[in-house]
Amino acid sequence: MASLRAVVVIPARGGSKGIIGKNLRLVGGRSLIVRAVQAARAAACVDLVLVSTDDPAIGAAATAAGAVLVERPAEISGDRASSEAAVLHALEILEARGPALPDVVVLMQCTSPFTTGADIDALVTAVDQREAACALSVVEDHGFLWGLDDRGFGVGVNHDHTGRRRMRQELPPQFRENGALYAMRVAPFRASGNRFCGPAVPVPMAAPHIEIDEETDLLLCDAMAAVLDRPRLPPQTRIQVVVTDFDGVHTDDRVLVDQDGREAVFCSRSDGMGVEMLRRAGFHVLILSKERNPVVAARARKLQVPCLQGIDDKLSALSAWLEERELSWDAVAYLGNDINDAACLNAAGLAVVPADAHQSVRAGALILKQKGGFGAIRALAEFLLRHQIENH
Repeated sequence: MASLRAVVVIPARGGSKGIIGKNLRLVGGRSLIVRAVQAARAAACVDLVLVSTDDPAIGAAATAAGAVLVERPAEISGDRASSEAAVLHALEILEARGPALPDVVVLMQCTSPFTTGADIDALVTAVDQREAACALSVVEDHGFLWGLDDRGFGVGVNHDHTGRRRMRQELPPQFRENGALYAMRVAPFRASGNRFCGPAVPVPMAAPHIEIDEETDLLLCDAMAAVLDRPRLPPQTRIQVVVTDFDGVHTDDRVLVDQDGREAVFCSRSDGMGVEMLRRAGFHVLILSKERNPVVAARARKLQVPCLQGIDDKLSALSAWLEERELSWDAVAYLGNDINDAACLNAAGLAVVPADAHQSVRAGALILKQKGGFGAIRALAEFLLRHQIENH
């Protein structure tokens, strides 16, 4: 992992000639701007995600997803305005807020919907390890390129079309810029104003790349999302235990308090069914809560699962619970949402967080689409049961 720290800037204008309202259009049930923000927030090296826009609706969606809004001035919001101008402006705003600028700024485009946090980490790592000024996301390209001669006839660009047809593996390595990500060291980028501000490292992206420019691109990506958005575990992974926090996982992290101090919470029946599905499939299920509250115990009884509550050191308590049952941490899927879950999330074989989890526990975790209290446990149950079926 890179030692450099980064911020991500996502330029997202409101106007679009090819697709009206493009950045708010849905792919796999999430708008392009929300997909970009969520991917950026999942990167381990990223401290802050900035969205530069002139559109209030885009700004509202971005901030709801966890980004910081940068209102883009009209003079850099037109069709001919460069992405560099938006990034430079965002850095000026960031510098004014202080205390210091990051090492690297990442320019991220919304129109590449399958970009991941791991892709961002890979670019920043490449800048760090290669001591480069910048890096760009690319796809490997083994195509035979053709141009036109002065008479308008085809001529080979990266091959001699008049000689023996070379096999693809005989061609020198070549890459096509895919326009998804650019990572630049802040100092040389600000000095040059150019995303290619010095020696550049091409970093191939593993996911299939389609840049959305037309309605057909949007339809294709939406169909692909049904497959690509579905998380998967390595085939050898064998989860036997599901441990969940309570507040912010079984609930939406709010509490109702009456005039006598009695507390009540809202839980999801869908989550209750998810717990039942796990129990019937043979999983050990445990609720592990920092709070000591009759509400927690009552919900655990209703779900017919054990509960440890009033636990400050969750890691030690869960280690002892696992040892008593001769179970290993590798067999644990831990679903938590806040900083007191961090140690268990790091130790578990599968770390899982709801969509509204605290930023500090998102890196490296499976981030569910559902928020705490709104079906996150059910989503995890269906994911684990699907994994069982696919690997038997």
